[in-house]
Amino acid sequence: MHAELSAAQFVSLTEGTPLLSFKNNISQDMEEKEQPTGGPHFVGKRDELVQAKRSFRTLEGRDILIIHHGGVFYAMDSYCYHAGGELQNGDIEEFDGKLCIICPNHKYKICLAQGESIYKSTNPKEKPPVPRWYSKGVKQRTHTVTENNDGDVYVKLSDVAGWIESDYFQGEKGKIEREKAAAAEKKKS
Repeated sequence: MHAELSAAQFVSLTEGTPLLSFKNNISQDMEEKEQPTGGPHFVGKRDELVQAKRSFRTLEGRDILIIHHGGVFYAMDSYCYHAGGELQNGDIEEFDGKLCIICPNHKYKICLAQGESIYKSTNPKEKPPVPRWYSKGVKQRTHTVTENNDGDVYVKLSDVAGWIESDYFQGEKGKIEREKAAAAEKKKS
């Protein structure tokens, strides 16, 4: 059984806790809870969403980014799994044959289709070391987008059970963590 904390208690308990360490503890608690699934939810008309290119919606308390790029709709959690950066402001580029959004805060590359995080690195054991793309696995929760014949676009929230790292920045607790991350970024500037 888990006790509920107020926002003030949460901030007090987590102050000074390294973000990665805290995220790992939260993930164990979250695995026991079922993630919200539902829908499909109407998110707009095709023409409006195509023109906007990126649209923000809150569905069942979850902040979602809907992207139209290259004739295809994508939907994913709106905040980067790493530190809560607003993906709505990220560039979209192709890396290693995968279409990715780049988090504007720390340049993390997240595949639009599956939410996989990728990075380029070299293996120092290779002679000569050759830069290659590697996967960190799925870090960003993605959602299913459908469209009907009338041009209505719907999003069905992910039904993948268990913890995905972008879950950390969702809901009221996530809002607190995003605010703390943004304050830390301001101090660096």
